[in-house]
Amino acid sequence: MLASITEYQTVAQNKISKRATDMPPFLAMEVLEKASAMEREGRSVIHLEVGEPDFDSPPMAIEAGIKALREGRTHYTHSLGHPELREAISAWQKRQYGLDVSPDRVVVTMGSSGAMLLAFAATLDPGSEVILTDPHYACYPNFITAFEGVPIRTQVRETDGFQYDPNVVRDAITDRTRSLVLNSPANPTGTLTTPKRMQELVEAVEGRATIVSDEVYHGLVYKGRASSILEITDKAVVVSGFSKLFAMTGWRLGYAIVPEYLVRPIQKLQQNLFISPPDYPQFAAIAALEESTDDVAKMITEYDKRRRLVLLRLAEMGLSVLTEPIGAFYVFVNVAQYTNDVYKFAFEVLEKIGVAITPGVDFGPGGEGYVRISYANSIENIEEAMRRFSDYISSLPTIDRK
Repeated sequence: MLASITEYQTVAQNKISKRATDMPPFLAMEVLEKASAMEREGRSVIHLEVGEPDFDSPPMAIEAGIKALREGRTHYTHSLGHPELREAISAWQKRQYGLDVSPDRVVVTMGSSGAMLLAFAATLDPGSEVILTDPHYACYPNFITAFEGVPIRTQVRETDGFQYDPNVVRDAITDRTRSLVLNSPANPTGTLTTPKRMQELVEAVEGRATIVSDEVYHGLVYKGRASSILEITDKAVVVSGFSKLFAMTGWRLGYAIVPEYLVRPIQKLQQNLFISPPDYPQFAAIAALEESTDDVAKMITEYDKRRRLVLLRLAEMGLSVLTEPIGAFYVFVNVAQYTNDVYKFAFEVLEKIGVAITPGVDFGPGGEGYVRISYANSIENIEEAMRRFSDYISSLPTIDRK
């Protein structure tokens, strides 16, 4: 019998998995939690750190969710999702991209993160390699290592819009490579991958790896439109959801579109890990897809105003953005002239002026020197945050990089 609570805790701590112990914190959430603590102390904080729409979900989606609750839609569903929603997603793909995607290839999931986890669970063995850009969305490596895969980061350049170099991708592929993760519009950079570059990537990985395309920010584009990988090849996996475009983060609903051979493996994984996606949110999602066009258009118009304001104010500070972000709701800006440590810099900005931003190293080693600014906040708050930020950096000495 253990002698004390302290001894019990020591034994228990030794049983924590290495995977859990080694997983890095999600720095955007670390900043958010520190900012929230400051607000509880009465400090004024403007949130530009988190990637969450500040809009409410579309009214028709809310009403459809309420109606579904009142009708008793609070049970398990088909493990692949309600047929009605899978058909609505198929129809959405047709309207947006002219694609004929069978509803049988659609898997409804617990958020887009759930979709990506299921895709990796179905395709990765211990030691399997997955190619990423660097920088990349902060959680990608953790999704991969959760299944004992190995993230392979490939450096990308701001002058090239933070896009994959197909030649570098070819060099990175080994006999252990299973996937390449594509994210367009991208988090944290807000940039888009062109159809030409997508075609080059498809050719680079042909027969050697599967492209997993994170398209959760599709629709949030302010010049032109985002292309889906399915316009280039039907052998890819698409991960998407309702959180970003439809401001439905709290409904926790996403989906994957997968090749036919992956449907049954992913279905079995969903049955065992999640049982099914949640019931009533699926009816809210149908309404979002079919009835919220005007609401989404208003949100996009407002995001674009904010985007242009952030870019203007940064330019006035002498902080240039070499490739204009035209999607999602982020600006990834280089502040290396003021710091050698953006992690420390971001928390100093938060503590000294009450502006919450995300350090670029949250998105991989290639993010050092950058911070991510989310413009999912009001024009008034963004204007005040930019004023505070301008005053702050004007008081800092610049670093001579020669």
